[in-house]
Amino acid sequence: METILPLSTLSLFLAGAFILLITPGPAVLYIVARSMDQGRRAGVVSVMGVQTGTLVHVLAATLGLSAILLTSALAFDIVKYLGAAYLVYLGVKTLLDKTPLTANAVVERRSLGSIYRQGVVVAVLNPKTALFFFAFLPQFVDPARGAVGVQFLLLGLMFTLMALFTDGTYAILSGTAGGWLKRNQTFLRAQKYISGTIYIGLGLVTAFSSGGHKSS
Repeated sequence: METILPLSTLSLFLAGAFILLITPGPAVLYIVARSMDQGRRAGVVSVMGVQTGTLVHVLAATLGLSAILLTSALAFDIVKYLGAAYLVYLGVKTLLDKTPLTANAVVERRSLGSIYRQGVVVAVLNPKTALFFFAFLPQFVDPARGAVGVQFLLLGLMFTLMALFTDGTYAILSGTAGGWLKRNQTFLRAQKYISGTIYIGLGLVTAFSSGGHKSS
């Protein structure tokens, strides 16, 4: 009996998700800034808020992409390839971006409850997060195995759980060594090249791997 998520698909997903999550991006820099300003506890609370907001995008992607598949298998394949193209676009855009990232963001001091709510809002109102899930999740779903909604949901929950731990690690480390991160511009400059390369690589890999899935 076939499993909903075969080991080969699961391994590729976990590897890709982990690489993406440990690569610093805008969300990580926000968490780092909060942690440096108010300490590790505030950083962890901000992580919880961000991941709560991420779950909203997971559910939206699960319902939306499942509906697309039920409407048209061809439309679903188109979404998968557009998603792969979007990942490549993100990589190229990141590499060409001349705007320097900084961890020196001015963060207003807030209560822990307010920090949590702000994290939720930041994640929910970020359109790039929604687009990312619509680009990333379909690459690892095989309609031939059925239970497409379950596949989407499981992958989204696993991604969010991994993000909880990786972002939490950033919060704890930056809360402890915040001063070093503020001064280390090499860390900030290098992250965009790493991020861009990873996005392009993942987009190309998933574009080719998508061709192996059958939608009939």
